[in-house]
Amino acid sequence: MRGGERILNVFCKIFPQAELFTLIHDKGSVDHILEERPIHTSFLQNLPGAKTKYRNYLPLFPLAIENFDLKGFDLVLSSSHCVAKGVRSAKGAKHFCYCYTPMRYMWVFFDQYFGSYPPWKKSLVRLTGEYLKRWDIATLPRVDEFIAISNTIKERIHDVYDRDSTVIYPPVEIDKFVFDPARKKGDYYICVSALVPYKRIDIMVEAFNKMPDKKLVIVGDGNVRKEWESKNRSANIKFMGWVDHDEVVKVCSGAKAFLYAAFEDFGIAPVEAQAMGIPVIAYGKGGTSETVLPTTGILYSEQTPEALTEAINEFERREDEFNPADCRRNAERFSEDKFVSNIKSFVKEKMGSGCPLSRA
Repeated sequence: MRGGERILNVFCKIFPQAELFTLIHDKGSVDHILEERPIHTSFLQNLPGAKTKYRNYLPLFPLAIENFDLKGFDLVLSSSHCVAKGVRSAKGAKHFCYCYTPMRYMWVFFDQYFGSYPPWKKSLVRLTGEYLKRWDIATLPRVDEFIAISNTIKERIHDVYDRDSTVIYPPVEIDKFVFDPARKKGDYYICVSALVPYKRIDIMVEAFNKMPDKKLVIVGDGNVRKEWESKNRSANIKFMGWVDHDEVVKVCSGAKAFLYAAFEDFGIAPVEAQAMGIPVIAYGKGGTSETVLPTTGILYSEQTPEALTEAINEFERREDEFNPADCRRNAERFSEDKFVSNIKSFVKEKMGSGCPLSRA
């Protein structure tokens, strides 16, 4: 249940009679709200290793998404970061795409995702990418309206697709993160993140290696955890791995501030931290530039250990200026109720009398 699945959960609450179409479904792996819906899968479902090695079938994704039969549906809502926007809807139906990003690993961050590949493999992926990009552009007429998860993605949709979009921020489950204005802060900083290259946890490790008097706790796991742990040269950095939600809340509640170093399309974790009243120190491009205010944290302008160190030092000089109540109020801008209201208003405006919400 990552960000996209959580948002799909809320879509199912808004459209209680909707059916789900997905390339692959690992039964029992998602919330009961999703599991209880009619779920239609593509031919990829039956291919060897599809549930765990689905990325290997990326070149087949366009064919798989186009094979769905959506006759009889008035509204198609695609939840798309890859090929879902290319689905074929029935004649006369409306197709609204809730877009997390145009394929970020092909259009924007190819080197960050595939830069470590050997030359032959990188060339093969690049050829596949060119095919996917041509298909991505060719299928644009199938989308009637784009909804972007942030202004960052609104700009990317315009740059890549030359299409306008409406920004509706994704829902954050802020009520799962208890706000205690009197919480007792400890002497450490916290980061909760998947440990994958673009999250740039290496910046934090390098910065704290040079600040042995400061402590950092990292919650999360991923394919570069061992590499980043090996670069930890002092005892002031603790890797906790994945822990359950209650433990995350407990560990976060004692932190001085929440650290973030990724260029995110939106970035849910910094909003969750603010919901607890915790100020954020984050890289100031992408989604965090929209979710962290001057009164709720500090943004730094370069993805370098030096810039992060400077931001931490500034935070410690100004720590008393950050009011937990301001952080919580800011997080409430991204509540589930706000998201539901905005999506309903958008659909009703664009569909008029044909809106399925009027019959729900």
